[in-house]
Amino acid sequence: MAEKTDVQIQEDVLRELKWDTRLEPSEIGVTVAHGVVTLIGKVGSWGERHAAQEAAHHVHGVLDVANEIEVERFGAHLRSDAEIAGAVRASLGWDVFVPEKRIRATVTDGRVTLEGDVESWKQREAAEAAIRNISGIDTIVNDIEIRPTKKVVSEVAAAIDGALARHAEREAKGVTVEVEGSRAVVHGKVHSWREREIVLGAVKGTRGVREVKSLLRVEPYVPN
Repeated sequence: MAEKTDVQIQEDVLRELKWDTRLEPSEIGVTVAHGVVTLIGKVGSWGERHAAQEAAHHVHGVLDVANEIEVERFGAHLRSDAEIAGAVRASLGWDVFVPEKRIRATVTDGRVTLEGDVESWKQREAAEAAIRNISGIDTIVNDIEIRPTKKVVSEVAAAIDGALARHAEREAKGVTVEVEGSRAVVHGKVHSWREREIVLGAVKGTRGVREVKSLLRVEPYVPN
């Protein structure tokens, strides 16, 4: 497959936005420069903003996405901060993967800030995902800290190697991971944003990892 031009990438992103049933594509504009996609426009919820970003990343040839979409609350989306706070607490409580008693939320003018501490990246991401589609939220700030059970470096490194072998064997062929205490630094290259997320997901899901720094490069596969 030949490398896509920016015009082709733009057309494919627009098609992906139109295909995604979570979105009204007419609300979103797309520009592309050297494989980097910029999304602009206004939507009615934080969930739609995130969905547009996900859709763009699904398109082959996209290297990075700059999400400049604004959330404009109106009508059914216009809720009081007290109502939003109640919905946030209920959503955190309903998600079995979220230690909700260790998380606190602050809501100001539709902006939700999550704080507290959890044991893994998966729990941190699950907390944000649990509230992403609540009506009335226009911004989510995830300040949850990760405080895992202490493990020695060799145990964490071995656990990451095992996770990559199980979940990302094909994607991780050009990837190396350095472990510094509870911090994992991921080097190398992958061929798509999806491969990048698979690799980083395997690393983030490893117990004992508190911080992940990605130095991965996304280089679309071009056959000889």
